[in-house]
Amino acid sequence: MNILIINGPNLNLLGKREPEIYGSATYEDLVQYIDRLSREWGFTYKIVQTNHEGTIIDFLHEAIDHYQGIVINPGAYTHYSYAIHDAIKAIQIPTVEVHLSDITKRESFRAVSVIAPACVTQFYGEHFKSYYRAIKYLLEVTNV
Repeated sequence: MNILIINGPNLNLLGKREPEIYGSATYEDLVQYIDRLSREWGFTYKIVQTNHEGTIIDFLHEAIDHYQGIVINPGAYTHYSYAIHDAIKAIQIPTVEVHLSDITKRESFRAVSVIAPACVTQFYGEHFKSYYRAIKYLLEVTNV
């Protein structure tokens, strides 16, 4: 399986941004973590990060015919980007939404994901393990 992993706004600041919420691990640590999973579980992947909504949509569109699954951490776009929601629905590739923190236990505006209804499932609140669970889900449950 070839998986596209899309990380949205401010994920590039992991390790610096609000370590009391996101921890001290860096974005590079996340990339290395996913690389280890890839070697252990035998999937291929591409990981990308952007702070721009339109670029996320472009990544989703470009995934057609290249990826069998997508893991997306849309960052704050989670709560208001119907454009990303629509792009996920349009491409018809099983997509899993992830978050490092527990979005249901933070500010009230973070509790609602407009992305989730377009996704096959959602994992949050387990730091890097949210990605672990998302990839495992794609490999074991989607059967693509």
